[in-house]
Amino acid sequence: MSTPMAQTTQPDGRVELADGADLSDPRFANDDLRPVPVARRRWTTYNFLALWVGMAHNIPSWTLASGLVALGMDWKQAVLTIALANLIVLCPMLLTGHAGTKYGIPFPVFARASFGLRGANLPALIRAAVACAWFGIQTWIGGEGIFLLAGKLLGHGWQTAGEIGGYPWTQWVSFLLFWALQMAIIARGMETLRRFENWAAPVVIIGALALLAWITQKAGGFGPLLSQPSGLGWGRDFWKVFFPALMGMIGFWSTLALNIPDFTRFGGSQRAQIRGQALGLPTTMTLFALLSVLVTSGSQAVYGEAVWDPIALAAKMDSTAGILFALFIVLIATLSVNIAANVVSPAYDLANLLPRLITFRTGALATGVIGILIFPWKLIEDPQIYIFTWLGVVGGLLGTVAGILIADYWLLRRTVLDLAELYLPGGRYWYTAGWNWRAVTALLVGGILAVGGSYGGPFPADGLIPFLQPLADYGWAVGLASALVLYLLLARVGRGALRTG
Repeated sequence: MSTPMAQTTQPDGRVELADGADLSDPRFANDDLRPVPVARRRWTTYNFLALWVGMAHNIPSWTLASGLVALGMDWKQAVLTIALANLIVLCPMLLTGHAGTKYGIPFPVFARASFGLRGANLPALIRAAVACAWFGIQTWIGGEGIFLLAGKLLGHGWQTAGEIGGYPWTQWVSFLLFWALQMAIIARGMETLRRFENWAAPVVIIGALALLAWITQKAGGFGPLLSQPSGLGWGRDFWKVFFPALMGMIGFWSTLALNIPDFTRFGGSQRAQIRGQALGLPTTMTLFALLSVLVTSGSQAVYGEAVWDPIALAAKMDSTAGILFALFIVLIATLSVNIAANVVSPAYDLANLLPRLITFRTGALATGVIGILIFPWKLIEDPQIYIFTWLGVVGGLLGTVAGILIADYWLLRRTVLDLAELYLPGGRYWYTAGWNWRAVTALLVGGILAVGGSYGGPFPADGLIPFLQPLADYGWAVGLASALVLYLLLARVGRGALRTG
């Protein structure tokens, strides 16, 4: 068992292992899971800001906002919904990110404090499964960008090639090409990712502004973009859509609210990660949402219908140079978010499952393979399923995990962890055979309350569990609050087993 001398605390509060600390057990540690030494924690405010600009400015973020317009909101309602959602989700993002910067640990190791050394695999694998699905969705979108925009350049035959599984074989080739490009980048490690995000962020902003300028010119000015009426009004019809849409918007980044320590573990200071995230997430998502809804409103004015897919909209361009530029922007935007948000986390999560066999790179490759196998094209073919069903269920489940992490780290332990014992069996985070039954119980109960009433799409019209249906529209909030409260209550049972000192 470790002693307090196994770690040292810097003047700014960041903690690292002392020389000679024993993290040799291959069941719970490898080079990718061990704490990052303070000397290697160099990310600045700009690095975190660039990370969020790169992740926020992507095609699914665009389709979130434009999808709300397609569902009947006007541009003001859509931007309000997204701005509020991102201010809300920023709070758990900063709370969980604190542990990464203070201790230099990734999300699955952080989860060991509340779930146990073995039990942490449960939330880690839930997060990994969601990330693999997101990776597949983003890869399909990137491949679709190559397919559609290249088709405009190469002629009709590219898009009318023989079909395999309902799609032209050329679209499958585009999908696999984009997949291989991502794997090549992530194989070079986190430092390459940091440099890529730094220059990709401003490029994507330029591309979004260019698309806005193009549709404004096609529409004859800003007037038509701002004058598209709401199909919902501000009455009962709006609120019926607003709350599940708000939970869906929160669900979009509820993934990063868990595994943000995977990035903040490289933070040069708490101030850098807090300022970078506070400046990066809500501002860029809101501005990008504004661009998205204006462009989508413009497409409604120009083409008579809301074109919520920016790739399909860009494919309507007549200029070869414009199409090439759009293709470049689509690739950069999708690479930027997919690698950072959807490969880093499951790579660490899978490494946590079998540290002696799986490294960060092999975990990333496994993520890529799983992302192909989940049929991502089915998840985004309809905005109703994409926003309400997929994002709502994901948000509910991951909100539950966030509630447990926040309750344990902030309310019970007051941010004090024994760093070495997060890697050692038999210590304070071992609980019962490596599992903390309190966290598992809170996860199960909170998850049932959050998503048990899910309805519509693939779910029964009256909900999976009918009496829980009224909670379904508030899944993320229900999951986070119920799991947090239940975990705190259960922590009072056998306090000796849940040591917080």
